[in-house]
Order: sequence, then structure tokens, then C-alpha cells
Amino acid sequence: MYDLLVVGAGPYGLSIASHASAAGLSLRVFGRPMASWRDNMPGGMFLKSEPWASNLSDPAARWRLDVYCETQSVTARHGEPIPVEMFAEYGLWFARNAVPEVDERTVTRIAARPGGFEAATEDGESVQARTVALAVGVMPFVEIPAAFRGLSPDLVTHSSHHGDLDGFRGRDVTVIGGGQAALETAALLAEQDTRVRVLARADRLCWNDVPPPWERPWWQSARSPHSGLGPGWRNWFYAERPGLYRRLPEPTRARIAATALGPAGAWWVRDRVEGSVEVRLDHEVTAARAVPGGVRLEATGADSFETEHVIAATGFKATRDRLGLLSGELRGALATVADGSPEVGRDFESSHPGLFMAGLVTAAGFGPAMRFVHGATFTAGNLVRGVRRRLCTGLPGGPIPAPGRYGTAQTETIRG
Repeated sequence: MYDLLVVGAGPYGLSIASHASAAGLSLRVFGRPMASWRDNMPGGMFLKSEPWASNLSDPAARWRLDVYCETQSVTARHGEPIPVEMFAEYGLWFARNAVPEVDERTVTRIAARPGGFEAATEDGESVQARTVALAVGVMPFVEIPAAFRGLSPDLVTHSSHHGDLDGFRGRDVTVIGGGQAALETAALLAEQDTRVRVLARADRLCWNDVPPPWERPWWQSARSPHSGLGPGWRNWFYAERPGLYRRLPEPTRARIAATALGPAGAWWVRDRVEGSVEVRLDHEVTAARAVPGGVRLEATGADSFETEHVIAATGFKATRDRLGLLSGELRGALATVADGSPEVGRDFESSHPGLFMAGLVTAAGFGPAMRFVHGATFTAGNLVRGVRRRLCTGLPGGPIPAPGRYGTAQTETIRG
């Protein structure tokens, strides 16, 4: 029986695995490294976050993005976005150097067992572990508006369903949403001669400003400090103090989670949209139905119209009920917060002892940083400390190992 099973091999899963390995825990890591970054983002996209805020986390901070860029004769600079393809390659490099071997099979089911958990892989192998860290990324939480549900994927897809956009050349496409995913997708479509329009509910588009220089007068830094989520004290608090954020009253956290860092386009995509992409504001789709050759849309403030395909860049909703790989009994037993996401404690442990959560699904508890790669550093260190504490105190129905730092000899004892 392993000490820890890490499910997911994106930035959060790989970071957790690196910290767990350094802590001497016996572990298995499942998932295809950086899968969503490699498969679900079209070529030509860039990271919205600054390079220095996009590091995966290892305890010694050796395997940073800027170090990888140097190996590729590229300099990672503040204010210069990194291509998504390069970031995905960085994640693979991190996995090779900072993480034990990753098993690329998919875990299809996790169930609670006395003293821990049992996981089943796609080919039927059973793996047992005392604790589990779920780092499943965003793909289980894809959100498509109700008006489009039930329509064929030939007609409606989510923006995260596309590894490339070549199939839309010469076609008519409508993109739903007003955030970065919608605007960058629309820009890429326009640049390949797709007839594209954007429908947004808001009455105006929001654009992030060009970041201030890294080196600037002290009084400017004091007024608006840099942070992993952008300049300003509020962003600094979200990015750099997730532990304090968690101490806010739950109604306050719920309000912030629903409103902070709302839909906005990166400064570097603005010129590619304005003047090149038709944008219809104050448009919310109320109905959609299949018609010969495409979809007929009805929207507030507009006559109905037809399009060949709809791409819904409408984000993700990380609720407990979408954690389909958990057994029904385990999933149903998890306590939730107001937005339906699992409740997590200070160490990212869910209400079920030994089951830990990471990434987007923890944003309601630890704040907006958990929606970005930047949150992986805080998560990995604290989550692994929580795993070690849980292994020391034991799990319901299981033996209680001797406390202390996990070294080779004690790891063998914990394994049973």
C-alpha cells in the first residue's frame, strides 16, 4: 500500500509529486503529463500569466520555467508572454527531472477502503494507497450554457475541446464568452480566415493593462506591487497569501470567488481582436436549435441568426458532483461549500480523511490563485505537509504508524 496516490499530472499533480517524493513518501503518480496543455489548447496560444508566475514547484525551486527556457536558448522576460507549446514542454521537462516515474494510464475510479483508498486504472489494475491527492485539472468541470446542452458536438463544443482550429477554416463560427479563452480563440480563427463573431453578455469587453516594468521606483512598487495574479495589493493578497484568504468568512470568500479576476482579455491580444473580429455585446443566448447546415441562435437584444458551429468559451464549474471518478458513496459523502465545490481544510484535505484536493476545485477555499499555475507552489507544500500529518494520525479503520519524519526505514513501516 502506497503512502500517496497522485491522480493527475498537470502543474498541480506534478508539483505535489515532487514535494511528496522529496519528503520520502512512497507514491504513485497517474496521468498523462501536461495532457490538457498538450491536447486542449490550439497552437498559437500564449500563457496569460507572467513567466516568473508560471513555475511548477519542487522543494528546492531548481526546475523553474526560466531555467528550462535557458536550455532552449530563450530568455523568459517579464511582460513577454510564453507560447503554450513551450510551457507544455517545460512541464514534461519538469516531470523528467523532478518527479518519480509517471504512469500515464487513466484512473477511472477511486473508492474508500478501511485504512485508505483503492483506485482502478483504465485496464483494470487495482492500486491501494493510504491517501489520495486529486489534481484533475479543469477538464472534468467544463461548463456549457444550458441553451446548448443536448446539441451534437458537431455543432457545439467547448473552447477546451480543441487542440487545433484548422477544421474551421472557411467556415462560420460563433464564439460565446468575453474572457481570454473566447477572445484568443476568436483571434486565432480570424487569422486563419474563419468567419467569426464573439457574443458576450457584458456591455463592454475588459482588457488587462500592459504590466508595469519589473524594475521601477520604490514608491510605485509600494503603491501597486507585482504579484502572480497581476499588479495591485488585492491581487497580491490573492496570489501570495492563500492561507490568510481561507480565514475570511465564507460569504466573503464566495463573493470574491464569483467576482474577482473576471473575464478579461490579455493586453497582447487586444489588437488582434479589435478591428478584426465582430463583437456583439449585451448578447446572451436564450435558445439554440439544430438546423440544416448548423445552429440557429436566439439571443437577447438581437434577431435570431444561423452559424455553422458554436464554440462555448464559458469556463468551468468545479463542483463535487462532477468528480465522476470518485465512487458514488465517496463523492456523496463529501461536504461542500456554497458553490457546490468540496470543502477543504487548511491542508487541502476534504471532509473525508485522507482525500486531498488541488487546483481549481479548491478556489472557493483558497482563492483565485488556485485557478492559475501560480497556486501550485502554495498547494504542493501545504498539501504534502497535510498528507504527512494524516499518515501520522492514521485513517479510520487503518493502523496508526509511528510519528516522525519519513525516511527510508519509516517509509517501509508505513507501507505495511
